[in-house]
Amino acid sequence: MRKLFLFIGFLTITALAANAQQISENAIGIRFGDNNGFGGEISYQRKLSNTNRLEVDLGIRGNKNYSAFKATGLYEWVWQLEDRFNWYAGVGGGFGSWKTKSQTINGVTVNSSSSTSLFGAGVIGVEYSFDIPLMVSLDFRPEFGFSDAYDGFNSDFGLSVRYQF
Repeated sequence: MRKLFLFIGFLTITALAANAQQISENAIGIRFGDNNGFGGEISYQRKLSNTNRLEVDLGIRGNKNYSAFKATGLYEWVWQLEDRFNWYAGVGGGFGSWKTKSQTINGVTVNSSSSTSLFGAGVIGVEYSFDIPLMVSLDFRPEFGFSDAYDGFNSDFGLSVRYQF
């Protein structure tokens, strides 16, 4: 029975390795998401091997009441679904900084405050590469924060458009 499990495991690993699609060396673009109102991020992917890559996302956002910065790094595994479709999963983390500005609401002044946080993140998604060097992806990113302002579980669905080179 043990030999059967080892054989099945060997076949599975061989099939995944043989089925890996070529990943572009680099890809840069924009990831649109909404994690606690965070919105868009500049996204960069770097190939590490035929089945692995590193993704780094940087988001800066603000309005008259607050400003925020968020950086995320993810190590991803990539598998081919069909000719130009891949699916991927990964783990990583990041940090963020939020600052609210002083404002007066109904005659009451609310003082400014700021917070910095660390978080762990995962990602799972699907991507499509066009004939031209353009890739579109849809992903889900669960995050677990470790600070007062960004504490506990948060989740983020994102749509990305990247130029591959």
